[in-house]
This record gives sequence, structure tokens and C-alpha cells, in this order.
Amino acid sequence: MKITKENALDYHEKGRPGKIEVTITKPAGSQMDLSLAYTPGVAVPVLEIANDPANAYRYTAKGNLVAVVSNGSAILGLGNRGPLASKPVMEGKGVLFKRFADVDVFDIEVDSADPEEIINVVRAIAPTFGGVNLEDIKAPECFEIEERLKAMLDIPVFHDDQHGTAIIATAGLINALEIVEKDIKDVKIVVNGAGASAISCAKMFVLAGATQSNITMLDSRGVLHKDREGLNKYKEQFAIDTKDRTLDDAMQGADVMIGLSVADVVSQDMVRSMAPNPIIFAMANPDPEIKYELATEVRPDLIMATGRSDYPNQVNNVLGFPFIFRGALDVQASQINDDMKLAASEALAKLTKEDVPDSVLKAYNLKSLKFGRDYIIPKPVDPRVLLWVAPAVAKAAIETGVASRSLNLEEYVAQLEARLGKGWELMRQIINKARHNPQRVVFGEGEEPKIIRAAALVDEEGIGTPILLGRSEVIKQHIKELGLDFEPQVIDPKPSVHFDAYSEKLFDLRQRKGITMTRARALMRRRSYFGPMMVEQGDADAYVSGLTHNYPDIIRPALEIIGTSDDTHKVAGMYIMIARGKVYFFADTTVNIDPSAEDLAEIACMAADAATRFDIAPRVAMLSFSNFGSTRHPLSNKVRQAVEIVRSRRPELQIDGEMMADTAVVSDIVDELYPFSTVKNANVLVFPNLDAANIAYKLMQRMGGAEAIGPVLLGMNKPVHVLQRGDEVRSIVNIAAMAVIDAQERQ
Repeated sequence: MKITKENALDYHEKGRPGKIEVTITKPAGSQMDLSLAYTPGVAVPVLEIANDPANAYRYTAKGNLVAVVSNGSAILGLGNRGPLASKPVMEGKGVLFKRFADVDVFDIEVDSADPEEIINVVRAIAPTFGGVNLEDIKAPECFEIEERLKAMLDIPVFHDDQHGTAIIATAGLINALEIVEKDIKDVKIVVNGAGASAISCAKMFVLAGATQSNITMLDSRGVLHKDREGLNKYKEQFAIDTKDRTLDDAMQGADVMIGLSVADVVSQDMVRSMAPNPIIFAMANPDPEIKYELATEVRPDLIMATGRSDYPNQVNNVLGFPFIFRGALDVQASQINDDMKLAASEALAKLTKEDVPDSVLKAYNLKSLKFGRDYIIPKPVDPRVLLWVAPAVAKAAIETGVASRSLNLEEYVAQLEARLGKGWELMRQIINKARHNPQRVVFGEGEEPKIIRAAALVDEEGIGTPILLGRSEVIKQHIKELGLDFEPQVIDPKPSVHFDAYSEKLFDLRQRKGITMTRARALMRRRSYFGPMMVEQGDADAYVSGLTHNYPDIIRPALEIIGTSDDTHKVAGMYIMIARGKVYFFADTTVNIDPSAEDLAEIACMAADAATRFDIAPRVAMLSFSNFGSTRHPLSNKVRQAVEIVRSRRPELQIDGEMMADTAVVSDIVDELYPFSTVKNANVLVFPNLDAANIAYKLMQRMGGAEAIGPVLLGMNKPVHVLQRGDEVRSIVNIAAMAVIDAQERQ
């Protein structure tokens, strides 16, 4: 999509001008709230901090607040435009910090070109912040400013223009060299550019194992060599003994070319002259040192990265700074050292080899993406970057002694997932519970690539032992195409050793329901029958299917073979809905069209028990268009009868109704109008029919921004769980984890 001047200005101007705002995080609606927020209550934390400055991290926002500081002397590709003109960029930086790592930002634009004055300003305001991100300050002043502030301050100071690009480029280089089977210590590297980013890239490459004498760096006057005069101390450290004087000379036989300079300075002939399987990172923006099409035209064996999102392998700083600061802030690090930067690079490199979430594929309109020449760096929108990079940085800070606070890294990952949303947090709890006792999960659609990817994750994360139903040769081919290191158990129903016994069992179960032996054998060839029979016969612990089938087509065979549990006569579907950080259970969303009062009572009990399985105390509201008899109608009477049935059978269960949906979830309504109600702030919502439930959860999901997890099938005699058509891999893994927990509890 082309960005026009008009839509860029509209984006920044319309509504509330700018891109960031300050919000309050504590209640401020009452006199008591205000007294605690300011005087006299604020005096207490003031004295605590005065006694121990470390308490600022406990009682203020310091530990999650970063200063983004610039003087506007090197804005993006726009040069020196001054401090005020840099403000949109600094606000944008704040957006990225908040969006990707939940780090708060104040942008500070300093009206000075004097390094000494900038240093004094930052030093003076440093107590406010947990870290300082220097941005768009020209070289060589940026080097001095960062070095001196790092020595002065006890909080991280990080010049992202230097280190951000270097960290991401190093991750890409590690992976590119692995693909072409070259050792980093032996490769010849050309760095075209000798500014902040270029010098930092070269330093990071050395940190990662490159030999410094193998790095040829060039500025606008040519190669930095030992005989050149007038080099500043930052360039001088990369001056080498060489006869090369031009970029053309340096590119001859080079393995790697790193471009951090200007557009179109690399020719096709230069690319032709490089060593076999060359690597080019052309990162000048918006136009690279050589266009992607021109470079790949003359070297099909090329691995190429740019700074652009419309070509493979984008080197984008947003993969680094939000998550590096997140990890540094969370251990209250005094600095971001080389080990922490290298840890970030290595984490990004490793993440690239993991299965790519469907949400990322959708964002880039891709059907598949796997580690290889066109994918050596994670995509910026991948939510897992937070979960990989921040812990790696935090761990390195702790191990190198610059952290003031230690962390349990497993618990820390769970905390980071909570920042991604309540859904991530809840599912991590479920997955951890599943890991304690993994179960055998049979997937009915074992030939589907999404199922294979999900099964590989189930196996890798220790959630369960996957069994794939399908043809072995087809599944193996898909595994190869997906680039997975995965050897699942595969069963093809037709030639299976269990086929005859399973057919006999189906005939025994259904012979008085019109099923002949011939028909039983025909049905058992279907995976939708074979999978449930594996669970029924104890050859698997749970069955998951439905990705490519209609919901009833999966439930019907399962009911015929497994049936409902002893304490119910119905199955029901439930969705876990995450809205505004709260968890709700919606039932029945998928099965019963017009349930009776007896059916609703059973559904309520099953949904309440399911909430308990997720370690959430159920508060059940039976929903209607009426509040406690306010409207007399057979439909509201049905709901009231269901409440009475549940109370007679399960007196310990917290349940009430009939009530309207807003009454169920807004405690003020209950307090003001219905103080007699035994339920307020309900979290289990039982709908009067399928119309209401299905419409409600889909509207909540699509218009209300709620996250839906499920459906969870309730009431089966053994674990059977049904996917939605087209579910994403993450959803399939979630359902598999819930199926494992279901099987655990039945044991």
C-alpha cells in the first residue's frame, strides 16, 4: 500500500493529535482514591523511596518507563531536521515500545547540538526513568553521548540506531551462514558505510565470532585502510591492511556484503564477483544499495535481506529494542551489555527455525513460511518475539551481574504472556497443567498441514503424544515440505491391525440401530469413526477433529461410539471468552438448538464444572430477556425452572437467574436493584438457546474484540473435542491441551 502525504498527515492529526497519551493506572473516582493518589497518601511512598531509592521500582512507574531522547540531527533518512521535527518519530518509537512490549515512553526532544549539553540533560532527568533510548543523533557525537552516559548512569542507555540494526542483522547473518554452510570466523565481510549502525554491526559480528581482519569497511571516500589519514577513533578501529580501495575491489570474492549507506551503489557486476552462495544485507532506506530484483537476477544462489517489508528478510529494529528493554527493565539492569545484545541476536536466530503462527502468515498474505533463504529473520508482527528475546536478555543480564533483580525464567515467560493478553496467560496455565501428565491425542485429520504443525508443537512442548490418522506417505511428504523435525505415530485405518476388532466393536454397539457388519466395516474406514473407537478401546486418550468437517459430522460418530457421560443426557458446546482482561464461559454455543429446562440445568452444571477445571470458581448466571420474573413468558419461565433444578441437585453451586446479560456481568445493577441475588459479576453465562449463545459469542469476538477459545465439548463419556473449520494452529494446540486435561481428570 502506498503511503501518501495526505493519509500520513491525517493519521497524525485527526482525533487526538499525535500518537501517544498518558493514562492513569489506579482508581481515581472517589475522594479516597484521590487522597491516596496525591495528598496526603502520597507522602508514604515518598518517605519509603527517600529511605531506599530502590523502592521507586515498587511504588512508581519508573521500572516500566523509558526516555526516548533525540536532538533530531539524523532523522531516519531525512538528516538534520531539528528536535521539534523529530517528535513524530519519537512518538512513533513510543507506539512501538507500547505495542510490542508494553513499555511506557516519554519522548524527550533536546534543542542542542552540543554533546555535553545533551549528556547533562539526560543525566539530570535520569531518576525518572528505568532506561534511556537514544535515537536519531548523528555520528560521531552519538558514540560519545552513549559511552559517557553509560558510565554515569545506573540504568540502561541504548542508542538504537547503532545497536538495533546490528542485533537484527547479526541474527540474520547467523542463520544465513548456517544455510550456506560457512563458518563466521572464516568469511570475508564487506561493510559499506561507516556510521553508527555500520560500526555497531561490525562490532556485533566480531562478538558473534567473525574475525575482525576479515571485515572491510568503507565510508564515502572508500576503504578504511591502515594508510588512510584523518580517520576518527571509531573508524580507525576497523582500518585494516589491504590493497582494496573501492567497493568494487572489496566485493571481489566477498562472502557477505552489509550495506548501511545509500541507494544504488552496488552494481550487478559487483554481485557477480562475490563468492559462491553470497549474502547481501542491503539496508539503506527507503531504497537499498542494490534492488532485490537486480541482485537475485545475476545470483540465484544469493541470500538477501533489506530494510523493506515488501521483500523477504526485512531487517527491522522493532524486532529488537522493545524486547531488549523489556528484559532489561524487568531485572532492573544497570546497562545493556554485549552479552545481552548477543543473547537477543541468538534468540531471534533460534525463533526463526520454529513453526510460524497463522496470524503472522495472514498478516503477510502467505500460505507457508519456513526457515530458509527467504526466511532468516522473524517477522516483526510475530507475538512470540517477546517470549523469546526478553527472557534471553534478562537471563544474560542476571548471568553477567548487571541485574539488580533475579527472576524465575519460567514464571517470567508466563508474566510476559499475560502482557500479550489474558488468553495467552490462561492457555499457558492450561498447557503447563497438560505437561504434568501428557496423554495420547489422536488427530482425525492427520494429513492436513495445519494439524501436522499443531501436532508437532504438541509433541515439542510436551503437551501430549500425537497420533495422526492418515496415509503415512502423504503425512511424511507434508512434514518434509513444512521443514519439521517430527516423527509422529501415523495410523491408516484401512490397513490398521485394529481394523477388524474395531469393526466388530462398532457392529456390537450399533447392530440394533440398523448397522450391519458390512456397514460397520465401511464406516470404520472413516477416520471420524476410527479415531473415537481408538479412545473407546483405550488405544488413545483423547480425540480431536473438525478442521475440515462440519461440527455435526464429528459429534455424531463420537456419540454413536462413546456416548454421553453417566450423569448427563446431552452434550453441549462451550466457548471461553476473554474480554477486557476477564474470563467468561459461554454455553451452549454449538449444539443444542432449543434446550428444555432440564437440558439447561445439565448445561449449567457441565459449564460450571469446566470452569473449575480451569481453576476458576464458577458464578453461574442463567440468562434471559427477563430479570427475576420481571417479564412473565414461557421462555423466561423455562430458565427459572432450570435454576430450581440446579439448586436442588447442586446446592453448593453459586447460581441465579433468570437475569438479563447486563445484570449478570455488571455488579452495580445487582447492588442497586437486585440485592437479593446470590450471583454478581457472573463468569459462567448459560444462554436460553443456541440462537442467543451463538450470536453473542460471535458478536463479542468480531465487534467487541473478545478472544474466543474453543469450542470445548462438554458431556462426552470420554475426551472428544471438536475444532472449528479453518482453525489456526494455535487454536488447535489449545484444544489439544484442553483434551489432555480432560483425559487427565478422567483418569
